[in-house]
Amino acid sequence: MDNKIDVNQLLAQMRSMSAQAQKKPDISENLPAGQASFASLLTSSINSVNDAQQHAGSLAQAFEVGDSKVDINEVMINLQKANISFQAMTQVRNKLVSAYQEVMSMPM
Repeated sequence: MDNKIDVNQLLAQMRSMSAQAQKKPDISENLPAGQASFASLLTSSINSVNDAQQHAGSLAQAFEVGDSKVDINEVMINLQKANISFQAMTQVRNKLVSAYQEVMSMPM
C-alpha cells in the first residue's frame, strides 16, 4: 500500500470542494422568480444533509469491505462534511424551536 499523498491532487480536490461549497442551490425552480418558500428551502436543506450522510456511509462501507477504488482520504472528508452539515442542521432546528417558543409565549 502506497502511503504517499499527491499534493497537487489534494489541492485540486480542496479547490473543487471550495467551489462546491460556495455554490448556492437553486431551490426556487417551481416558484415565481424571486420567491422561494421557507418550506421548500428547509426540505431542500434536509434532503441535502441526508444525501451527504448516505454518500459518506456508502463510502465508509465500501472502504470497510476493502474496495480498492475508495480512498481513506475521500471517506474521511465525506464523513466530516456529513457531520458538519448535520450539526448545522441541528443548530437551525434549535433556533427554529426557540423562535417558535418565543412567538407562542407572546401575549395575544
